[in-house]
Amino acid sequence: MGQAVPPGSGGNEKAPDSQGTAAGKNSFASELWDWVKTIAIAFCIMVLLNMFVFNLSMVKGESMEPTLEASERLFINKIVYRFADPDHGDVVVLKDPSNGPDKKDFLVKRIIGLPGDTVEVKGHTLYINGKAQEESYTEVPIEDPDFGPVKLEEDRYFVMGDNRHFQKSKDSRKFGSVKKSDIVGRAEFIFWPLSKIRGL
Repeated sequence: MGQAVPPGSGGNEKAPDSQGTAAGKNSFASELWDWVKTIAIAFCIMVLLNMFVFNLSMVKGESMEPTLEASERLFINKIVYRFADPDHGDVVVLKDPSNGPDKKDFLVKRIIGLPGDTVEVKGHTLYINGKAQEESYTEVPIEDPDFGPVKLEEDRYFVMGDNRHFQKSKDSRKFGSVKKSDIVGRAEFIFWPLSKIRGL
């Protein structure tokens, strides 16, 4: 005599696969952990690169007009001066060496004079080692009073802003020359806004 099967019990039905459910949960947790590790590693790499290789900086103020305008974003090469010295015309970010209520954390300026150079402003014109400079990056003659001459010592650099209107740039004419160690890096290009992307 055949055995009766209660209605709805379905003789071929299987019990829920608890092992399959657990395996699915373990797979999801493993994948999530992989993503967390990847993000953490990428974050650490970005932090290290930002500390030692490059930096992203925003222009504040008008001292570098017309070359740079407020709110533009710059890519700063922080490693370049480990292998070479700053050169005439480099646009750099440096620690503000000044004191007083208008002191900033960092400044953006242009390298004008190198160690051994003699810098002078005479008759609204910049002179380096007695030679008048043609500064295509400026839009007016220097409107501030004459300055110098000043001969730069070893490891000292003279920086100025490109804005040569009266009292528009706080630079080496006010706070003196700067040491190489004060220079954070060289501004390589503008990366934002997109319409103004270009090298410096």
